[in-house]
Amino acid sequence: MILVNRSRLFVYAALVSLTLLATAPGVLAQAPVGQPVAPGPGGPGAPGGPGGPGGPGGPGGRGGQGGTVAPPGPPAPVPAAVAQPTATDVAAADRALARFVASDAEARTLTTKYPGLIEVRRPSATNTAIMPSLSTGFLAKHQANLAVAAQGDSELLFMGDSITDFWRNEQGNTAGKPVFDKYFGKWKVANFGIAGDTTQGVLYRLQNGEGKGFKPKAVMLMIGTNNTGRNTAAEIAEGVGAIVLQLQNDFPEAKILLLGIFPRGRAATDPARATISQINTIISKLHDGNRVHYLDIGAKFLDASGNIPVDVMSDALHPTGKGYEIWADAVIAQVTALMNAPR
Repeated sequence: MILVNRSRLFVYAALVSLTLLATAPGVLAQAPVGQPVAPGPGGPGAPGGPGGPGGPGGPGGRGGQGGTVAPPGPPAPVPAAVAQPTATDVAAADRALARFVASDAEARTLTTKYPGLIEVRRPSATNTAIMPSLSTGFLAKHQANLAVAAQGDSELLFMGDSITDFWRNEQGNTAGKPVFDKYFGKWKVANFGIAGDTTQGVLYRLQNGEGKGFKPKAVMLMIGTNNTGRNTAAEIAEGVGAIVLQLQNDFPEAKILLLGIFPRGRAATDPARATISQINTIISKLHDGNRVHYLDIGAKFLDASGNIPVDVMSDALHPTGKGYEIWADAVIAQVTALMNAPR
């Protein structure tokens, strides 16, 4: 169905306002968190990657995620909100669409032949990206993270999905461990990346033990690419904002390095690129130069034509060893500065 979308207003506490157009979903198709799902092929995975039950599968599949630990919780408090249109706004959009159809012969033909093909989409009142929920397939790794948190000695926290998770891979196409040891080995790092996780999953994990028991000096966060198949750019950005707020509450002395979501899709024209660009434009506004430091290194993974080389991301999503080298080299100065910053 062709949908004519209303602009969505995304307001930060630190901003006056920022209005964006809602976009089509990206290429990763996943079953919604909060509903039981059966194992099967989904979005791109990484061969040889680690994972507990329901973790990443072989080429072309992520593996099943199972059900959820609990029904989705209430929306998290966030420093932002996706505004909902009033009935008056929707009526105005309907009138605008009617004027367009009346003025365009092709649109009139299509709507006559296929009633409902062109219509105004009412945005969902529920943003699942801010409702804490964790798949049962991620429980084993969540429990392992809780054990690390309970040790109380981690000074640097990595938080995210498979792209962060694979810093621990010692071999294969996504071997991040050799690069990790080279750049970050001098610190006690808690890697709380879980392959396949989403903004709502990270919120659940932080609220259920991963945000307690230790006091990191710095946090490196990147999350949201796995939401692109089910949420709009504004909704995903709101989810990232909720996580940043949760991290600030859990670790009041920590400095947060918020990374823009990395590009995905081999070609520069991949539709996921536009969605990610919109997300990053919004979350960049969370930068305050004090507790939150935004950094977008996505361009470093691209060639001169804007494409992702195979030797940088073999599946156009997960970094290779070379990709992890690019990542580490791009952030090490900032991470070092945040680790050494006075508290």
